[in-house]
Amino acid sequence: MDQQESKKIWRFFVYSLIGIFIFFIPITIGEKNSIILDHLVSFIRMTFADIEMYYTWVVIIVGAILPFILKQTKTISDKIFTGIKLFGLVIGTMVVFNFGPSVVLQDNIGKFLYNSLAINLSILIPIGGALLALVVDYGLLIFMGVLLEPIMRPIFRTPGRSAIDAVASFVGSYSIGLLITSRVYKEGLYSKRESLIIATGFSTVSVTFMIVIANTLDMMDHWLLYFWWTLIITFLVTAISVRIPPISTEKDEFYGGVNKNVVERFDTNRFQYAWYKTKQASFEFETLGKSIWKNFFDALRMMTSIVPSILAIGFIGLVLAEYTPIIHWLSFIFYPVLFFWPIDNIALIADAATISLIEMFLPVLLVTEAALQTKFIVAVVSVSAIIFLSGLVPAILSTDLKISFWKLMVIWFIRVALTLIITIPISILLF
Repeated sequence: MDQQESKKIWRFFVYSLIGIFIFFIPITIGEKNSIILDHLVSFIRMTFADIEMYYTWVVIIVGAILPFILKQTKTISDKIFTGIKLFGLVIGTMVVFNFGPSVVLQDNIGKFLYNSLAINLSILIPIGGALLALVVDYGLLIFMGVLLEPIMRPIFRTPGRSAIDAVASFVGSYSIGLLITSRVYKEGLYSKRESLIIATGFSTVSVTFMIVIANTLDMMDHWLLYFWWTLIITFLVTAISVRIPPISTEKDEFYGGVNKNVVERFDTNRFQYAWYKTKQASFEFETLGKSIWKNFFDALRMMTSIVPSILAIGFIGLVLAEYTPIIHWLSFIFYPVLFFWPIDNIALIADAATISLIEMFLPVLLVTEAALQTKFIVAVVSVSAIIFLSGLVPAILSTDLKISFWKLMVIWFIRVALTLIITIPISILLF
């Protein structure tokens, strides 16, 4: 066993350390502080700036026509999502070739969705997906899963390995965390309920985006206060929401009916057992090239589904927010939560909380001139809400998790309401 183990166990140390460095360690290059993966995406975008728009357009075309090629248009749900992707193709084509209604070509709607989200994700997802082999396929998930089980299971009702998803989102992006979740779910290591918890509870924005929020609201003087309270509140909301329907009533079904998430008893200490399970898994480690290719192929499939969907759903959401009173009408659902507290700007906070459903940065733009207390509340909501139509929702719906749209809407409301209930008294004490 030792001889066989020595041939492959080195991959756990070497590849896992490289993966941790790429996905979880922020470094400063130039004036930008972020993880290596983000720097790599920025470098590619800068190098191929002249063609990135057309590359993404090809991705959208493939995503729109692939359902017809694969004959995935049989059910009503399939037809709806195919229609969404075709609409995304229409929006993308107008932006790329600069024609069509002015609403599509506005900098804060069509061009924002295409340049800031579609292009970025069309590069990030395949590269990040391929490199995920380093943290998914060589024992790191197994090792951390055993170690963190006593923390994650009682608090969040998820396996210990789900901590990797949370960290990936927080230091990288929600799309990377979601890639990990989708991959592990398809391997039978998460149930559908656990995947729902992770996708809607851990796939938050990165710490880099939190810096953007703090800068926009002129809150960098309170950065550590904002950062730590947002971190605590976001995951406290997740811990509460998993005990409330619809998450608590979701079935523990596994992808393809295959459950590999077996809880084993052990007599040694937890660290020794984690190492034992990692060594055991090392017998099945594949070559890096084979593993990267498999992850890259899965990521390509996910990318072609997500990118056109984000354009379509994000466009509809932003137009509703910009040109209709729907957001203001919906904001009244948060008034019962807000009227209990001695705070100012209740209507503004309600509007900001509601518009978080459309895009995570929009609430911040509403309160740039507000008092510090209001800024703090809205800044926390922007992160803790997690669910938003211009990015995460179409990304989740494009995976194999098969989570209902209405459930995502209910979870969004629960998360925002809980965030307000927890954050407002804290803001009163702090400010």
